Amino acid sequence: MNRFDQLKNLVIMAAADGRLTQSEIALLIDRCAELGLKESDLETAIDYALSDKPTLKLPTTKAEKEDLLTDLLRVMAADGELSEVEKRLFAVAAAKMSVNQADIEALIDRLVNPKGSKRTG
Repeated sequence: MNRFDQLKNLVIMAAADGRLTQSEIALLIDRCAELGLKESDLETAIDYALSDKPTLKLPTTKAEKEDLLTDLLRVMAADGELSEVEKRLFAVAAAKMSVNQADIEALIDRLVNPKGSKRTG
């Protein structure tokens, strides 16, 4: 999957709840730079996400799937609220990529506990 498609996916998630917050925009700007893309690419991605029928472009390799899900989780958490539409979009994306619940939980563990400690409960 190319970097621009990754960025478009992130903007779609950020806009899924009908608004783009300052914290989401800041994260998108940072991620855009990390991906080596230009500000104009982010503007194009925002226009696409706010269009009539934006769709996620899903990767095929395991590494790309993990990267996308990690980025989607970060965008979901950026504004401090997990909306139902964001949760549904994440669940649909994970299901369409055939990512199982155990892999999702391991991914969340790595995000929440980056030093490798396991969550309890």
